[in-house]
Amino acid sequence: MNLGDHVGDNPSHVAANRQVLRDVINAISGKSVQTVFMQQVHGCDVQVMEGGSLEGQAFDASVTDQPGVACAIMVADCLPVLIAHRSGLAVAAAHAGWRGLVGEGGRGVLEAVWQAYAKQLHVQADSRQLALDTQVWLGPCIGPAAFEVGDEVRQAFVNAWPQAGECFVASTHTGKWLANLPLLARQRLQRLGLRQIYGNDASDAWCTVANASRFFSHRRDAGVLGSTGRMAACIWKD
Repeated sequence: MNLGDHVGDNPSHVAANRQVLRDVINAISGKSVQTVFMQQVHGCDVQVMEGGSLEGQAFDASVTDQPGVACAIMVADCLPVLIAHRSGLAVAAAHAGWRGLVGEGGRGVLEAVWQAYAKQLHVQADSRQLALDTQVWLGPCIGPAAFEVGDEVRQAFVNAWPQAGECFVASTHTGKWLANLPLLARQRLQRLGLRQIYGNDASDAWCTVANASRFFSHRRDAGVLGSTGRMAACIWKD
């Protein structure tokens, strides 16, 4: 069920797998839903989905207030983040690897998608009520026992937000740290005022590396197999 068309898989197999996903989404919705796969580049750019052909464009987040359009995030260790307003008026999705998450000057992909999401709802991004009316779900990603990074990664997060130091534990390898990606994302979301955050709690059950029978993992598989597949997290409004 690889959904990635950039990992050396047979294109016809990928197309068939994507159709399986689309069929499931259509069955859940009871109508046709356009599922849009982006080319993710570990950045902070957000695509507003308004219908039409947007497949394959380079964005790491998407937002829509249009019915029948699914925001899809492909992952194989990075963190998928899904956002929804309780009114159902708008949804959003973000691909949060460490580069996109840390961003520049304290503004990363989560801050960018939050701003775009607020704009779709015609409110200010710092609105307290908007945060109270929004739910966030964190999907599976590389867990804190498997995500070893260099000191430059830790320092980039700490420079942007000193409390991020709590998300790193010294590794047994000199100059390396074990990073808690879901907790780093939770910190960023909480800074935006969000409190209804569900899903990945950084336990082993959510770790892509630790669960080979459930999840693709680039870090686990690429060194052995040369590549790995991609999963997808999708959100849409009926």
